[in-house]
Amino acid sequence: MNNPLEQFSVEIDRSDRDINLTKAALYISQIEYPDLDIDRYLNILDEMAAEVAKKLPATHYPLKVIQTINHYLYTELNFHGNEIDYYNPANSLLSDVIDRRTGIPITLAVVYLEIAKRIDFPMVGIGMPGHFLIRPNFKDAGIFVDAFSAGEVLFAEDCRQKLIHIYQQDIPFLPPELLQPVTNRQILLRILNNLQANYLNQVDFDRAYVIKQWIEIVGLQS
Repeated sequence: MNNPLEQFSVEIDRSDRDINLTKAALYISQIEYPDLDIDRYLNILDEMAAEVAKKLPATHYPLKVIQTINHYLYTELNFHGNEIDYYNPANSLLSDVIDRRTGIPITLAVVYLEIAKRIDFPMVGIGMPGHFLIRPNFKDAGIFVDAFSAGEVLFAEDCRQKLIHIYQQDIPFLPPELLQPVTNRQILLRILNNLQANYLNQVDFDRAYVIKQWIEIVGLQS
C-alpha cells in the first residue's frame, strides 16, 4: 500500500492550480482510514456534478447556477453544516463529510468547489477568518457563498456581520484582504490545522503529532 503522506506530498508538489484538491483532501482522510478507496469518492463527486449538470438552466447565469447547486446539495441530498458536533474530527475528513453529508465550512466548501469545477463554473475559496467562504471566480462578482449555511448568498456587508457574530465585537471596517481568494495549499493547510486542533481538544496527542508532520510538508512546499 502506498504511504498516504508520500502521496499527499507528491500531489501538492506541483503548481497550485494543478493540485487535485479532492485527492489531496482524501489522502488526509487516509490518516484515519488507511484502506479508503479514493477513486470511489472521486466517482461520487463526478456523479453529483453530473446530476447538477442535468438540472442547470439553459442560461448559466451565476445566481441560477448557484441556486441549482444549492437545491441539489442541501435540499435533495440534505448536506448541512454540523452545528451540533462542530469540533468532531470527522468534519475535517472529506470522506466522512461526503458519507455523513455534514461538515464544517471549509470541507463543505471543498465539496461545493469540486462540483462547481466539474460543471465548468469557476469558483474560489475565500479564507475569511473564523468562517470559510467561496465565491464565483468572475471579475467583480460581488457575491459570496456560505457552504455551511445551505449555500447562502452573501455580500461584503453580510460577511462583516458574520464576523461580528463570530467574534462578538464590533468590526466597523472589513479589510478587503480578508475576502481574497486562497490557494489550494492554503485550503489544505487550514483543513489540517482544524484537524490538529480537534485532536488536541480530545487530548489525542498521537494523532495531533501525525497531523503536525503533514502541516510541515505543506509548509515546505508552499
